Amino acid sequence: MNRETHTHIEHLARDFVTRAIGVVGLGGIALIHLLDSLSKFKETPYVAWMYVGLMVGSIAVAGALVHLRDRRVWLASGLLAASAIVGYVVSRTTGLPNATDDIGNWGEPLGVASLFVEGLVVALSTYAYRATAKPALQGVTLRGTSGRRLQAA
Repeated sequence: MNRETHTHIEHLARDFVTRAIGVVGLGGIALIHLLDSLSKFKETPYVAWMYVGLMVGSIAVAGALVHLRDRRVWLASGLLAASAIVGYVVSRTTGLPNATDDIGNWGEPLGVASLFVEGLVVALSTYAYRATAKPALQGVTLRGTSGRRLQAA
């Protein structure tokens, strides 16, 4: 196996693993909010509907990660997870309208799990977004290119 093929295989493997971890992380965000949403429909329905939006968004972005190699999907993934972190912080500091019971409740197990998974998705999305800024095979000669090298975008 030549160096160019080896580099290409490494890139594909890294891309596959990164996207798989992103899909699992987004699924975790959706699951955690599904588990917490059951009580929210009675307590604060608008928060429950925000959870539904987060769950649908997480599943949609996870689906996009499976099918697309577009760095905008990583941007969407990171922003979605970051928005959930912001919602959690607001609910624990100033509280949400008609939902002040969670102020100061930083140790709730689902909340801690949520912050952990969302933080990982933000970190992974940041890594993947930055890693996709350069062409994957920059400097690699491909068949049919007459020995020309791919140039950086």
